[in-house]
Amino acid sequence: MRQMACAAQHYCDLGVLHAAKVPAHEEHGAQRRWDEAPINRRKIAMLTSVRGLFAATLLAGCGLAATPAMADETDAPGDITVTGSVSLVTDYRFRGLSYTDGDPAIQGSIQVNHSSGLYAGVWGSNLEDSAVYGNLETDFYAGWTGEVASGLTADVGITYYVYFNGNVGDANIFEPYASLSTTLGPVSAKVGMAYAWKQDSLGGDDNLYVYGELGAGIPGTPISLSTHLGYSSGALSPNLLTAKSTDGGFDYSVGASWAITKNLSASVSYVGVDGNSIDSFSNDAVVGSIKFSF
Repeated sequence: MRQMACAAQHYCDLGVLHAAKVPAHEEHGAQRRWDEAPINRRKIAMLTSVRGLFAATLLAGCGLAATPAMADETDAPGDITVTGSVSLVTDYRFRGLSYTDGDPAIQGSIQVNHSSGLYAGVWGSNLEDSAVYGNLETDFYAGWTGEVASGLTADVGITYYVYFNGNVGDANIFEPYASLSTTLGPVSAKVGMAYAWKQDSLGGDDNLYVYGELGAGIPGTPISLSTHLGYSSGALSPNLLTAKSTDGGFDYSVGASWAITKNLSASVSYVGVDGNSIDSFSNDAVVGSIKFSF
């Protein structure tokens, strides 16, 4: 499904200041300039990267999904399990901002889980092509999740956002995260945060992201509803990335998902974000997706 010395260099190919998980998104401190209008963004075909990501994820998923069928069904579950997914989304939106210039993306993930609660995985998506980020994002992450009190689950870890085929500047970002989730009757609730410390890829600045989410299933149906509200302060603020101000900014979404089968689901969400409204980047949008999990 989310980094140079100055934002003008970073976004010269994207045509606008980019979203989270990016480099020095803007000149910082007294050097920040807000009189620079976004450059026209160019659409670049990413068929090769999309096919490559899809093929790699699909082949890995098929191989892993086939493995359990070889085991005796009476065997007890092992300490290690492998899960994953392949998704097609109409727009790759991360914290409200588009990473594909409003175009579709193919995304995939593989995660290894241990019975102790430890896990590690990798997630990937195609991007709008640019000199800084290239046309592919790969996120490596690891952490621990488990119950810390009756009905309260914690999740702590770190994500390393990598842009392998970017060829200008340093775009990669480290971002630790933590969250707590619980259920309130039929409603699931989650609060969390992610903090990227000062890094060259953020122009020497840092960023704090906090969020809350609510979700609930509609009784007697395969339909679930969800809401999300997040706030980013620092190098990745949507106000900063859209050249509106240096203030922090909110992103939000409301959506619904349909569990078509045990492994196949579809969803639709309305996504919005603070800052200047830039077409195919920070404008409000309806995003649809279909996802196969294994």
